[in-house]
Amino acid sequence: MRPYQICTQCIMDTTDLSITFDARGHCEYCNNFHDTIQPNWHTDARGMDSLQALAKTIREAGKGQDFDCIIGLSGGLDSSYVAYVAKEIIGLRPLLFHVDAGWNTDQAVGNIEKLVDGLGLDLYTDVVNWEAVKRMQVAFLRAGIPDQDLVQDAAFFSGLYKFARKYNIKHIITGSNFSTECCREPEEWGGYLGIDKTLFGDIWKRCGDGKPNDDFPLVDILVYKLWYQKVLGMKVHHPLNLVRYVKNDAENELERRFGWQRFQHKHHESRYTRFYEDYWLPRRFGYEKRRAHFSSLILTGQMTRDQALDRISRPEMDEHFLKQEFEFVAHKLGLTVEELQQLFEMPKKTFRDYKNKRDLIGLGANVMRQLGLEKRYFR
Repeated sequence: MRPYQICTQCIMDTTDLSITFDARGHCEYCNNFHDTIQPNWHTDARGMDSLQALAKTIREAGKGQDFDCIIGLSGGLDSSYVAYVAKEIIGLRPLLFHVDAGWNTDQAVGNIEKLVDGLGLDLYTDVVNWEAVKRMQVAFLRAGIPDQDLVQDAAFFSGLYKFARKYNIKHIITGSNFSTECCREPEEWGGYLGIDKTLFGDIWKRCGDGKPNDDFPLVDILVYKLWYQKVLGMKVHHPLNLVRYVKNDAENELERRFGWQRFQHKHHESRYTRFYEDYWLPRRFGYEKRRAHFSSLILTGQMTRDQALDRISRPEMDEHFLKQEFEFVAHKLGLTVEELQQLFEMPKKTFRDYKNKRDLIGLGANVMRQLGLEKRYFR
């Protein structure tokens, strides 16, 4: 077994089984940040010039239409702040688009309402068939893989892309950014590279309830990367990479302007994601996505390594709360607590135990990196 090692600059460690370190003890994520991301990441006047040029392109493309772009809004920090930037900083006319997959926290719902009212924007909420979501989530739990949040992600992005295509909205604004996400968790930690209909289909065939689940929305990654974007001309933009985006400052700004409420940690706007990242993934598989989240903040100067080590030394939520959430998730999925516990204790598997298009998707990701269109390290 490989001896334990932790990066001397961030807190990524050998729970990422393929991680490598240089002679200084710096990991490949840190080196990628310093060598690839940082030299090409401009949030000064150059970034503002690029942002204004982008805004002009989007405004011109949207002339005569009700909206010139669409923003997927979860109520979390990144999507909330990018909505603020789009409307208040660069004067766009976005449609806010929310996918309700059944797991919103009350805090997330409140944040969405406050932003809609405060920014004076329209909101469209796509409510996914709950039975379809529930059945697919149970199938994924039965599959035994770490990638349990793929179901929600598939519902969110598929709903957004389908809506944009239907109404011919060419410009999609996303809150994805380098500032809080420059260290991308490895796919072994549940970071599968996209919506793979082949993977979903095989898991449903082998672990589903034996009936069709046609109401669950799925747009395959190759469809939205190739057909929607390359053929139909849909563009995805990342404005937060062009402005000074500091997590604490952004939270303060949204709180001051709109009464927006900050979350204890990233992705806590979804009750299922919070449970999955705070309980299921670390306790069943030994993977802490917080390592990647905190390492991103270390690299971008928003957290010290000592602060991150202290925070990672204990669970984000207390034991009583996590026990209650385990019971809540079980009941909401139509399982007994004992049945969910049995799924927790079942043999561990990975996406490689099911049919998938990972090699093809990985090839596309590598091409994007070689072309300079993707700066983050994918593995």
